[in-house]
Amino acid sequence: MSEQITPDVLERLARASTATLTTQLFARGLRNTFLAGLAPLDPQRARFVGEAFTLRYIPAREDLDVLAVFRDPLHPQRHAIESIGPGQVLVMDCRGVSRAASAGAILMTRLLRRGAVAVVTDGGLRDTAEIRALGLPAFVAAPAAMTNLALHHAVDMQVPIGCAEVAVFPGDVMVGDEDGVVCIPRELAAEVAAAAAEQEELEAFIQREVDAGAALPGTYPPSEELLARYRASREG
Repeated sequence: MSEQITPDVLERLARASTATLTTQLFARGLRNTFLAGLAPLDPQRARFVGEAFTLRYIPAREDLDVLAVFRDPLHPQRHAIESIGPGQVLVMDCRGVSRAASAGAILMTRLLRRGAVAVVTDGGLRDTAEIRALGLPAFVAAPAAMTNLALHHAVDMQVPIGCAEVAVFPGDVMVGDEDGVVCIPRELAAEVAAAAAEQEELEAFIQREVDAGAALPGTYPPSEELLARYRASREG
């Protein structure tokens, strides 16, 4: 994680839509960056940006995954919660299995108090009403009341994981909005942030043109004539 992520980069990414960001990543050859199938528990609190802190689960085993394991402060799930830092996003690999929760309201409260900005899981979350009330952006495959121990065995944290079939490395930049969550490789964050800001300015101009009655040919994608008018509008 040698690449520094400046507050300006994070601010630009926070203003960009996930649609814009996935387009910019696609233009750079990255086709699998959107965590499909995950939805915000509260669409009114969907927007976030932060660095990934990862937690990996494997399938549970009955002789190991019993309630007593939570008494161990180094249990990987609990240790991850106590290790996450301000501005980070807890991203959990549950193998796409959502029939049991990957966490609940008490852990999410602790996560919020430690300064985390969001939680993302391709599994379930329990206590969803309480989590919504916290105001912590939370993206989940489905609500699930069953404890994680029924299906999930937490094994390690801060390792590369797969979440919703997307590779997520510790320190990658996660961005969420009403459409979902995108993972931006850390080394591309600054480049993508700048390009996304430019794209959204141009697309706002195009949106106004279409709203005023312009046909798509020559407008979207823009012709040289339209680009010239766009540049003139920015200068004037």
